[in-house]
Amino acid sequence: MEPSSKLHRAHVLILPFPAQGHINPMLQFSKRLVSKGLKATLALTVHLAGSVQPDPSSSIDLETISDGYDLGGILGAESIEAYLTDFRVVGSRTLAELIHKLDRSGRPLDAVIYDGFLPWVLDVTKQCHKLGVVFFTQTCTVNNIYYHVQRGLLPLPLPLSEGSVRVPGLPPLKPWEAPSYVYKLGLYPASYDMVINQFTNVDDADFVLFNTFYELEKETVGPTLPSLYLDKRLPNNAAYGVNLFTPTTTSTVSAWLHRHPPRSVVYVSFGSMADLDPSQFAELAHGLALAGHPFIWIVRSTEQHKLPRDLMDSIPSEEALILPWCNQLEVLESDAIGCFVTHCGLSSVVEAICLGVPMVAMPQWSDQPTNAKFVEDVWRVGVRARADEAGVVGREEVERCVREVVGGGGRGREVTESARMWMETAKAAMAEGGSSDRNIDEFVEELVSRASVE
Repeated sequence: MEPSSKLHRAHVLILPFPAQGHINPMLQFSKRLVSKGLKATLALTVHLAGSVQPDPSSSIDLETISDGYDLGGILGAESIEAYLTDFRVVGSRTLAELIHKLDRSGRPLDAVIYDGFLPWVLDVTKQCHKLGVVFFTQTCTVNNIYYHVQRGLLPLPLPLSEGSVRVPGLPPLKPWEAPSYVYKLGLYPASYDMVINQFTNVDDADFVLFNTFYELEKETVGPTLPSLYLDKRLPNNAAYGVNLFTPTTTSTVSAWLHRHPPRSVVYVSFGSMADLDPSQFAELAHGLALAGHPFIWIVRSTEQHKLPRDLMDSIPSEEALILPWCNQLEVLESDAIGCFVTHCGLSSVVEAICLGVPMVAMPQWSDQPTNAKFVEDVWRVGVRARADEAGVVGREEVERCVREVVGGGGRGREVTESARMWMETAKAAMAEGGSSDRNIDEFVEELVSRASVE
C-alpha cells in the first residue's frame, strides 16, 4: 500500500470514546501528529458530531460513525450495558464503511488510533488491513492494574479493609485506592467489563500509546494539552477544539478572576460525568464557604438544582461564581487560582499539573481513587479529602483541605512548589527534543515506515 497522500507522510483516523475527557487528549494528540507531517481525521459518533461546532480553520477532518443512538447518544440507551453492546455492533459496521469510504476517496488510511475503551476497533482495523494503534486515556498505573486483573494475575475480590494491593511496578495500595471498578466488584458490571476488556486483544495492536509523560510515567506521548499551555510550538493551538458543553464566555470569567489577588481563588469542578448526591453538594458548598476563599464552581446545568440555594444566595457574587461550564485551561492558567478541588479524572489532573496548580482531591469512581493516591503521595501535588462511612466528604474536611493548600502553611507550600516543579517538567517533555516529543517522533517514523510497506 502506498502512503496515503503525496502531501502527507501518512493518514490516521482518530476514534475516541464519546466523552469529553477522552476526546480532548486524542484530538490534541492529532494536532501533534499533523505538526509532524501526518494527516489526521477525527471520527465522532453521529450524535456528538451534530452537537458540537467544529473549528472551520482546523487542519483535522471530521467524519462520523454510528453508535446506534444517532438522536440521543448514550442518554438514549436503556442502560450502559445496552449502549456498549450496540456501539460495538453498529460501530463495527459503520467504522468499516468509513474506512472503505476514505480509501475510495483518494485519502486512504494507513492507521487507526483508537481509544482503549473500544477494543473492537482493533478487530475492524485488522480486517481492513490497517495498522492499529491503541491510545490509553488513563494512567499507566491504572491500566497496569486492569491488565493484571484481565490476565488473572491480580485475584479478585480485593480485601475490603485489611492488607494492601500489590502490583509489579506500583507502590502498595490500600484496597480503596484501587480503581472503583476493581475495589467495588460487581457494582459497575458494564464499566468493569469495558475497562478490563481493553486488554483482550492488546497484544495484536501495532503500537500502544499512553497520555502522560516520561518523568511522570515511563514510555509515553503526553501530556496532550493545547500547545499554548506547554511548548507554544503549534500555531493557533489554544484550545482542544471540541466542547460537548457550551462554556461561559472567556471575558466573563477573566474579569471576575482579575478582581482577586494571586493564589486566592479556589476552582471547583467534577468534570463532565460525575453525579454528586445533593448531600455532597450541600457539604461541599458549606465547606467552601467556611474556608473563606472566593471560589469558581462548575456545576452543569442538569446538576444546579442540587445546590443549597439559601446558602448560595447568601454569598456575595464577588466571593462565588457558579458556572455551568468553562474553558478550564484558561481558568487554571490564571494567577488568581490557588487550588483546584477536583474529582481527579486524568485530564483534569494532567491539566493542573501542567499549569502548576495544587489540588484538593475528591475522587468519585473509576480511576479517580488511584489518581488521587498519586496526587497526594507520589507526585505530592495535593491533598486528598477523606470521606465518611457514607462516602460523603463533610464540610469540615473540605474546609481543612482548602485551608491547608491555599493557606500558605508548610503542606501548602510543599504541594505548591511540587506543582510548579511538575509544570516545568511537563513543558520540557513536550518541548523540542523533550521526552514526549522524542517519543512522538519515534512513533511517527515507525508508523510511516510500516505504512509504506503494508
